Amino acid sequence: MGYPGGEATAALVEAPRPFLRTALEKVRDQVEPFVGLGHVQSSVERYGFGMAVATVDGEVCGVGDYRTPFALRGLAKVFGFALAHALDDTGHWTAGVPHNPFDVLGAVVTTDRLLTRTGDAAGALRAFLCAQSGNPALAAAAEPEPADSSALAPVVTGADTLDNPVSTVVDHYTRQCAILMSCADLSAAALFLARGGVGADGNRLLARDATRRLNAIMLVCGMYGGAGEFAYRVGLPAKSGSGGGIIAVVPNRCVVSVWSPGLDACGNSVAGVAALEAFSGATGWSVF
Repeated sequence: MGYPGGEATAALVEAPRPFLRTALEKVRDQVEPFVGLGHVQSSVERYGFGMAVATVDGEVCGVGDYRTPFALRGLAKVFGFALAHALDDTGHWTAGVPHNPFDVLGAVVTTDRLLTRTGDAAGALRAFLCAQSGNPALAAAAEPEPADSSALAPVVTGADTLDNPVSTVVDHYTRQCAILMSCADLSAAALFLARGGVGADGNRLLARDATRRLNAIMLVCGMYGGAGEFAYRVGLPAKSGSGGGIIAVVPNRCVVSVWSPGLDACGNSVAGVAALEAFSGATGWSVF
């Protein structure tokens, strides 16, 4: 079964323009007091900070631990939903199913669709990420975090919406969340969201309306209970994960990724949110 992103494409060139380098260094200095604040999920290191920007014309630059891999966790939902859209030829997904791909049931429904279409939802997502990031060596954590049984209650209740056994789908979803990527990898992999749906190989990955829809969902749902405040403070479509990562999209310009493991009460990286607010302020880049 073929699917978009079956082979890794060339990585972006690390030749940043001075404007971005200066902005990132300024952000790093501003957020240093926030690094290490907040709570961390089990098995996650408390201290660290990395930030990377990948531009639509093929450059990447970063500061701090921007080459350090960490588990995608909730960030996997963005890429899984994009891949499911890219593989769909029935119109089912454009009809609005699932309604929110970032809640647990929606993410599992997405994984179920990928499993039906590819036979290996976790492997398909990893291959897709390798191709879009230009890094063929992406791996997964040796021991993926087990899914929260209480969070899976809606999945069991909604099992009749799945094509495959719940246990199998949840296993693939858990392995997707365990894929390890750095900020540099993430920014490159998500560039199709800034390019109007055009993938790393220059071919269309998503229709423009599907890309716009995914960015809109990120803006209103991507930061858990802090989405509204984040939209006001930063003004960019974004998605966070409990491993401390956040990706943010500046349409037609770039993708910014940040990682710092300490989380706030909403489950978003404390230093990461502060860094993206500082970056938006330093560059003037916002969708508003």
